[in-house]
Amino acid sequence: MTVVTSEALQSWDIGSRLEWLVTNGMGGYAAGSLSGANTRRYHGLLVAAMNPPLGRTVLLSKIEEDLSVEDHVYSLSANKYPNIIYPQGYRHLISFDSDPIPTFTFGVHEGTVHLQKQIWMAYGKNTVYIRYTVLKAPEPVNIKLSPFLAYKDYHSEQRMWDGFMGRTRLTDPSGLLFTAFDGAQPVRIRVLPSEGFGFTPKDTWFFNFEHEREQERGQDASEDLFCPGEFSGVLGAGNAVTFCATIETADPAFPHEALASEMERREQLLRDARLPAGSDPTLQDLVLAADRFVIPKSETVSRATVIAGYPWFTDWGRDTMISLHGLCLSTGRYGTAKEILTSFAEATRDGLIPNRFNDAGDGAEFNTVDATLWLFQAAYSYAQVTGDWGLLTKELYIAFERILAAHIRGTHYCIHVDSEDGLLFAGEHGVQLTWMDARFDDCVVTPRIGKPVEIQALWYNALRIMSDVAARAGKPSKAYLNRANKARKSFLKKFKNSEANALFDVVDGPAGNEAHIRPNQIFALSLAFPILDPASKTAADIIETVQRELLTTRGLRTLSPRDAAYIGRYGPGDQGKRDAAYHQGTVWPWLIGPFVDAFRAVHGPMDLDCILGETSQMLVEYGIGSIAEIYDGDEPHHPAGCFAQAWSVAELLRVLSSR
Repeated sequence: MTVVTSEALQSWDIGSRLEWLVTNGMGGYAAGSLSGANTRRYHGLLVAAMNPPLGRTVLLSKIEEDLSVEDHVYSLSANKYPNIIYPQGYRHLISFDSDPIPTFTFGVHEGTVHLQKQIWMAYGKNTVYIRYTVLKAPEPVNIKLSPFLAYKDYHSEQRMWDGFMGRTRLTDPSGLLFTAFDGAQPVRIRVLPSEGFGFTPKDTWFFNFEHEREQERGQDASEDLFCPGEFSGVLGAGNAVTFCATIETADPAFPHEALASEMERREQLLRDARLPAGSDPTLQDLVLAADRFVIPKSETVSRATVIAGYPWFTDWGRDTMISLHGLCLSTGRYGTAKEILTSFAEATRDGLIPNRFNDAGDGAEFNTVDATLWLFQAAYSYAQVTGDWGLLTKELYIAFERILAAHIRGTHYCIHVDSEDGLLFAGEHGVQLTWMDARFDDCVVTPRIGKPVEIQALWYNALRIMSDVAARAGKPSKAYLNRANKARKSFLKKFKNSEANALFDVVDGPAGNEAHIRPNQIFALSLAFPILDPASKTAADIIETVQRELLTTRGLRTLSPRDAAYIGRYGPGDQGKRDAAYHQGTVWPWLIGPFVDAFRAVHGPMDLDCILGETSQMLVEYGIGSIAEIYDGDEPHHPAGCFAQAWSVAELLRVLSSR
């Protein structure tokens, strides 16, 4: 779909803030701004997953493109340097399409020459293709392609250093083998077809590229890049040349074969999703957006998982479990869903699944109380959708037993069941355990130590799910049901905040009960087994309060604007400032999913046309073809955080596909 006007494309202020993304199904990606400039340290044309799905490394940062027509040279790229933007190739952009792949069209020489640029990756390979096609030109034109290379962890900036040798070796007139330093993974670069395109070595460093989004985040934002030389040749109207970069040892597929394969794969994704006939195109966009986060197990990927968000998140247990229904079950990817569930269950330690796997791939962190409980929800949804109850009654049963036993007797971070009321206590000083997990240095912004409201809803559901699964497996189930009933009775007694027509956010904490109006209370109504009676006045009051205080066009605020601690703007600012706002009013799109579930439980069917319309807009206002991680709490709700977030896409897809 055409998503951006030429006027917007030719504006630095707009185009530099809109971002495109291509992924390869193994953790690697290509991404950049529509302006052509890398505005983040994370941007690059080949950001390879060196240890799939982790180990992301920026290798091919960008390509500088120059188009020569008669005696005029048109630079099509863009870069931000201190106090200057040069060149300003975005001024030549006349269109951008995100479907089926990112496609830029440039018009130069008074509109007599049009050049198209398309970008895609080979699925399951750390390989990127950038194809240039002359759509129209009165005479053949000369095109020069200068690759700018890096070899850096994607969280860092690269500065020129002595160890970076930039060793290049020609494999043929239009093929190059690049090695950054001894022991580095070589990058193979080719231009296809090779006839008429040759390589001229230059081995030059370029300095002080500025990344504006990093500046806004208070991060180091300056980078140096290495250019080994340039490829150049002549193209006539209707002809194309493709730049290919890879770290694979086998020769990459020819561009037309790779593109045809990717197009067929996308069509199969849409067929597998089985969208209703005549469904809104936005649902198709969400299905394709969902694909970017799903990492199936393969010969090169050791475990199936979900990438929580681009450009900087890896796979997080909480995000994966919350996203699994929308990303996999709503799209017909049942086999991958099963692989993900078993993968995380196998990684359980002391009754907890990993909060996240380390970027380096050398371990995991387990500082979470809710991720493990979301595993029960995700698995239960899987069985309900697929009918494969054997996964729960056989393969996951022992893991479930051990998880519940660990929570009952107590595990890390003071996570334990209070023997008096049957509710789940969690938390200790200096640790963030719930989804509201912002932390800067030693400061936990929302510690929520005690008995958080959504944790009780999840705990109650884990017990009810286990009771059902045990009964299906022909095993004792009453003890689980008794525990669930005890927890529910205590919940109804302790959490009602009559003064605010809401639920307390946390009870039995160090300072008593927390009465902040937050979205976490909706989980008392939105899960498979509501811990609160949907027909009760309290349930209706919760929906009314959340609608009035928290609901926006982009999701739910994390704190009422009437709260003294409310922060309406997420950024710009350094890490501390942004973390302070992360869950103190910032809007999260993923929460619209559980809100819809809670509303339906209380009031019945809900008209989702408005949500569908807003979703269509959200897909084009930050990361083109995806949904942002967060938005400002205050209007006009500017997007921020990751430009493509798994649970934002997943929850909107889940509720909209169940209309």
